[in-house]
Amino acid sequence: MLIITIHKGLDIPMAGAAGGTITDRRDAKRYGVSPKDYVGLKVRVVVEEGQPVRKGDALMVDKDDERIRLTSPVDGKITKIARGERRQVEMIEIERCDSGEERTYDTQDLKASMLQSGLWAALKQRPFGIIPDPDDHPRDIFVSTFDSAPLAVDGDTIFKEERHREATLHGLVALTGLTDGKVYVGIDDASEWIEAALRGKRRFVFTKFEGKHPAGNVGVQISKTRPINKGERVWTMGIQDVITLGILAHEGKYEPERVVAICGPAASHPAYYRVIPGVALETLLHDESLDGKRIVSGNVLSGTRRACDSYLGAGDSQVTLLEEGDRHEFMGWIAPGLKKHSFSGTFLSGILPRLFRSSMRYNTGVHGGVRPLVMTGNFERVVPMDIYPLQLIKAAVIGDIELMEALGIYEVEPEDLALCEYIDPSKTEIQSIIRQALELCRKEGV
Repeated sequence: MLIITIHKGLDIPMAGAAGGTITDRRDAKRYGVSPKDYVGLKVRVVVEEGQPVRKGDALMVDKDDERIRLTSPVDGKITKIARGERRQVEMIEIERCDSGEERTYDTQDLKASMLQSGLWAALKQRPFGIIPDPDDHPRDIFVSTFDSAPLAVDGDTIFKEERHREATLHGLVALTGLTDGKVYVGIDDASEWIEAALRGKRRFVFTKFEGKHPAGNVGVQISKTRPINKGERVWTMGIQDVITLGILAHEGKYEPERVVAICGPAASHPAYYRVIPGVALETLLHDESLDGKRIVSGNVLSGTRRACDSYLGAGDSQVTLLEEGDRHEFMGWIAPGLKKHSFSGTFLSGILPRLFRSSMRYNTGVHGGVRPLVMTGNFERVVPMDIYPLQLIKAAVIGDIELMEALGIYEVEPEDLALCEYIDPSKTEIQSIIRQALELCRKEGV
């Protein structure tokens, strides 16, 4: 087994990690499904308000391929279809009401079962980060079994139950049926048992990753094992979705669930919860005082801002709480910054990080307005991929497709450059720039 150590990157010392036992919240009553959580998806709604639905029933279908469906995660009733500008669907809300009936799926035709249940939408194609074409055949499939983002759910918690460990193995084996290539699995210490259990299987390639974040990003793992070239397509799937796939493939049951961490420096009661995807955030945050705090569905680097009456984002396994940074700070950047994290050593805490690590304070303030892009040379220190991040960002800003191709646009997703955005003194919205560049390339058909 190959062991790769990631030296370029950054581990952010952030308080508020979840811990302890897992609280079961799978009995929550309110859920929401949003097409905005899926890149490039144009949907047609196939339900009406007040209509009863069962778990796995289609709520929306892709206009270009109606086999791709977003389905209800629970039995219940449609309470609201929220629309925005030009009547675009923003959210379908569901009130849970268990029917007592268990739907089963064909374990012999995995692709059909994934499409029917809606689990197909958990797959992502690289490049572009879109839901893949069911008729396509990816070069390979990649799975990262761990997350190195700040305050992420640890593997010991995800694989705590024996049923989920078995489902992980069944899910990984099931993925081999979706490609003629190999399934590349990135592991760490907590998931090394997977390699031991599947050792000798010809279709698997296991690589152990150590070191700094973004070691757990599947994009980094792809770049270090078998990079994507122009014209090639690979698929990825999150490890908790692999567990759902394993149950579907082995037992014929669609049981979408995941372990979610309520965490962050502004979290009063960090904790783990077992939930069904799309759960109402108020179910998870009922013990928290939310005045002056921002709710982020996902991690602090690449998550999305949500209102307290909103829902957990598709694929997210964290809800991070941060203090709003909408207040003036005495002396501003002139202050020594004893409790501010510093990558460049601008603050005293950057020179003596261990001394101040436990007292670091984080908020959402950017400490300034619009500023020009400053070329510091630091982006290369936090991106372990074989690309030139600054030049790629500049090419993305001007929309030069040929230059972006030469600089490796097909290898990245916005999350892979999230650390660049974090350390950027200009506070440029780099992830948005990369997403727009990828959409430009996709729409141009390159």
